[in-house]
Amino acid sequence: MSGQQETEFDALLVLSFGGPETPEDVRPFLENVTRGRGVPPERLDAVVEHYMHFGGRSPINALNRDIIARVENELRSAGTDLPVYFGNRNWHPMVEDTVARMRDDGVRNALVFPTSAWGGYSGCRQYHEDIARARAAVDAAPAMSKLRQYYDHPLLIGAFADAIHTAREQLSPSVRDRARLVFTAHSVPVAADAAAGPAGDGGHLYSRQVADAARLCAETVGVDEFDLVWQSRSGPPQVPWLDPDICDHLESVAAAGASAVIVCPVGFVSDHLEVVWDLDTEARDKAAELGIEFARAATPGTDPRFARLVVELVEERRSGTMPARLGREPLLGATADGRPCAVNCCVPVRRPDQN
Repeated sequence: MSGQQETEFDALLVLSFGGPETPEDVRPFLENVTRGRGVPPERLDAVVEHYMHFGGRSPINALNRDIIARVENELRSAGTDLPVYFGNRNWHPMVEDTVARMRDDGVRNALVFPTSAWGGYSGCRQYHEDIARARAAVDAAPAMSKLRQYYDHPLLIGAFADAIHTAREQLSPSVRDRARLVFTAHSVPVAADAAAGPAGDGGHLYSRQVADAARLCAETVGVDEFDLVWQSRSGPPQVPWLDPDICDHLESVAAAGASAVIVCPVGFVSDHLEVVWDLDTEARDKAAELGIEFARAATPGTDPRFARLVVELVEERRSGTMPARLGREPLLGATADGRPCAVNCCVPVRRPDQN
């Protein structure tokens, strides 16, 4: 690519899920998240209580601000003059408001870093939809291009691998060498996972990528046998989701004689509520009930390598270099020139009650 092409992007937007920051925010936030998904009211009530357990706030916005500050430092160190903005899908700062501010600041052509490493509808295509919705809501909005999926980036895998080593050291010396390594990621409906991927690819892109990332992490730490399980399902009980669930799996490994587990939340880049409640609270309590030691590996968002990963993705896109990756499974929208996902890739699966 020419030098002119290398400087055509004039801002970076960090686009995330969003989370409440006061108790009053919790219910409206959850209603935004679940609108049109048929989630039972009692499930919302239960999740409200999860947030109240942590003072009525999610850590996700603060964690994203920390990531942004680190990215800004990395960009300065690299000599890259690129302002960084922050927008969310479901709570303030809403992406539509951020895009309006970007326009007012004179931004013309921005890159977008999503805080999801994955393919699939909720992991990738929905971020494309967020961008399109925000641009449609803002007159004279800047052009915006989502950066590629990065589930198998060497810096991400390295950060997870080191976190697994650190978690192992938290266990008693008598059990740490026999601890079962368990990877976990956010569950999705089975039908949605089956539809994830372009026509003819065989589907299941999200679960394939998660399995690939788990394999890479296990190989890096020198573990031959490990488990991949799921967490945080939220849909109607009659709809099949990816399983087994982490707490059900803990019962299975305890019954098989395991004395300790190391749980690595490979599907998450930060410690948001699904990590601090579903793993640090529910799963940890379940392990204690079963009499097995439990250690949870850290997520990579606070690792300095994560900010470097973001900057590498930016430079890869600006300069047209080949993606740095370790995995076997495909990436979509992964080319350095930013070609998007296939037209019908990862489309949402419509429920029978939708028209």
